[in-house]
Amino acid sequence: MEKTLFQKIADHEIPAAMVYEDELCVAFRDVAPAAPVHILLVPRKPLPDIAAAAPEDAELMAHLMLTVGRVAREQGLSSFRTVLNTGADAGQTVPHLHIHILGGRKLEWPPG
Repeated sequence: MEKTLFQKIADHEIPAAMVYEDELCVAFRDVAPAAPVHILLVPRKPLPDIAAAAPEDAELMAHLMLTVGRVAREQGLSSFRTVLNTGADAGQTVPHLHIHILGGRKLEWPPG
């Protein structure tokens, strides 16, 4: 199977503005930001979306959630929104699980 764009970024085959990296995930600035701070947190494991996560991925999912808070704090965010899109109708454009971390301004509700 061909690597996704996000797998290539995680493997440093495509450059990105990295803000965090560890053995399980990477976080980088979105190239089309929807807020002053717009970070994508991506697991290194190639899961297509959150619906594809299985019980054996529980530790990875917990790590991602804890890393969201860490990255947000490191970016100076006290308020932020996280978004996980699943499927084309929800706006997912890259078939690799990723968490949007958005902040840096007042975010309205509903989002769209």
